[in-house]
Amino acid sequence: RGLRVGAPHRTPLAEIETLIRKHADWVARKLDDWRGQRLATPFSLADGARLPYLGIWLEIRLGRGDNQALWTENGLPTPTLTLLPRSAERAGILLCRALRRKAWSVFNERLAAQAARFGVAAPRLSLSSARTRWGSCSLKTGIRLNWRLIHCDPSIIDYVIVHELAHLSEMNHSARFWAIVARHFPDYRGARDALKKLSGQLPVLA
Repeated sequence: RGLRVGAPHRTPLAEIETLIRKHADWVARKLDDWRGQRLATPFSLADGARLPYLGIWLEIRLGRGDNQALWTENGLPTPTLTLLPRSAERAGILLCRALRRKAWSVFNERLAAQAARFGVAAPRLSLSSARTRWGSCSLKTGIRLNWRLIHCDPSIIDYVIVHELAHLSEMNHSARFWAIVARHFPDYRGARDALKKLSGQLPVLA
């Protein structure tokens, strides 16, 4: 119930089937996105609320201050992010800003490590806020990663990075592309399936 194909009345069925097969990867990706969007629920920001963070839980504490975001991690089982906005209305903005900055730091570190395994210099990294795409790669502009990956286990972040690094050699999803991915991330199927399941369960922040 997630796909409808429209075509002129006299279009031969074989042509329609050929078109669908030609764009099968795109169709499958959009169906996965659609399934994920149906499950997504907005995050309610409140003192003591919890967010998934690098495969564990992050506790949010709210106070009042000068628009600061303070991290307390140090190996704690439940790290804490304390938000000190000037006004309650600024708390959501401060939360997203803090998570994006943390994503930038974590992703850069993991990208450098994976690029070294590929034997290449780490491409330029930028963050995206796309609702339906976790990463993209361009030979000109480098790699873009969705900052919401900060909610995921580090192994899933590594899978997305490896996926995009493989596109430096193969700008497609051919058998050769997946062979490169498998060489650097043998359990890519497991990580890919886990990401599909998570995509509709991750919090939707303002």
